[in-house]
Amino acid sequence: MWPRLVTKKILGERLRSNNNFVADFPSNAEASSLLDNSSLGSPSLSENNILNQRKHNFQNYKIFISTWNVGGIAPQDDLDIADWLDTPNNMCDIYVFGFQEIVPLRASYVLGSENSKISVKWNSLIREALNKKIQHCLEKQQYNNKLGRKQKTAEDDKAIFESSIPEGFRCVISKQMVGILISVWIRSDLRPYVRHPRASCVGCGIMGYLGNKGSVSVRFQLHETSFCFVCSHLASGGREGDEKHRKSDVAEIFSRTSFPRGPSFDLPRKILDHDRVILLGDLNYRISLPEATTRLLVDRKEWNALLENDQLRMELMSGQVFEGWREGLIKFAPTYKYCLNSNVYFGCVEGQKGGKWRAPAWCDRIIWYGEGLQQRLYTRGESNLSDHRPVKAIFTAQVQVSSTLKGLQKFFLSERFDQITTKFDQMSSSDKFRCRDRSSNCKKIH
Repeated sequence: MWPRLVTKKILGERLRSNNNFVADFPSNAEASSLLDNSSLGSPSLSENNILNQRKHNFQNYKIFISTWNVGGIAPQDDLDIADWLDTPNNMCDIYVFGFQEIVPLRASYVLGSENSKISVKWNSLIREALNKKIQHCLEKQQYNNKLGRKQKTAEDDKAIFESSIPEGFRCVISKQMVGILISVWIRSDLRPYVRHPRASCVGCGIMGYLGNKGSVSVRFQLHETSFCFVCSHLASGGREGDEKHRKSDVAEIFSRTSFPRGPSFDLPRKILDHDRVILLGDLNYRISLPEATTRLLVDRKEWNALLENDQLRMELMSGQVFEGWREGLIKFAPTYKYCLNSNVYFGCVEGQKGGKWRAPAWCDRIIWYGEGLQQRLYTRGESNLSDHRPVKAIFTAQVQVSSTLKGLQKFFLSERFDQITTKFDQMSSSDKFRCRDRSSNCKKIH
């Protein structure tokens, strides 16, 4: 037991800094937000007060999810991920980026102090790519104005509105643990509705606690709905029985991940307590077939035959550690393991030596838990930066919005409110004149 105790001691300071995450605005910003719904919960002077009759309705938001094991390779300054995001044609409201091995998993990185230079670089690339959309929308509007186009769709109106925002997307929370990085970005106009962002790290690597494997989970509340995104890097290995280590990692992540309950003790504490949960990452599940058979089926693009023997699919169907979890239909080639700077799977080239000998597999996955999420896209990218291919998904998420807050905002901005205030001002002024008349009459009588 003593090596585990020493490891926990070494890692203690790092795990206690869970909430030292990076964001474009401070984590306590929600306390001063005028749109914080908690301010509507103050005691009412009347039992029928509108603030105590808080009904809810739902709005749909689009969420982009991406996971990529970059194999310890730092991104080049000219790396352009705009095509991967496809923001001009497929705009989303929330963007979640999960990376694994942003630094090499050597002892100096695993045991040493956190190196944030690479995560800063990735976040800079994300910011640049996301906000290219703003410039694109602005140029599109100027082009349409020159052509004299008068017809506009709802999507055009939305794009034009967002092009007027100085910073189209802002970072809600970004957190790194050794090589695992998760970064969440949201439209600037939604920022006032985001509350209680927090992070929780769980190391499952060396000695069962170091962060070369494990997860970084982040949560926040958008309007009245809580979200939790879990970026994971599970135990590797394609030998028989290695999937048990991955199952153990998942169980550890679910049991050890914990968030604060909040000032009112009503916020979700564990991963599965949240309303919308998405898990992404290099989950490292393999295909339980002989390597020769796997490579033959990959060459023939017989995905269904391979997926019948996919360890994660079997785990989802068995419903043990992943009870209630779902995954979209996979219609793309396995994402691992490729030769660097190549579209050829490792081990398929004659005379190839060195490196880990791995059969192709769908290691990089995105799965979700709970209701209110509908997957619209599930595909892979073709960047050959590392031996993994990136994977992305787009979801439509139902978000609960307080009808009281929404109604009050509409009411105070409506013409009806202006008419009422105008009439009130007229009545007030007429009352003043009446009072003056009465006071003068009283003086005459007396």
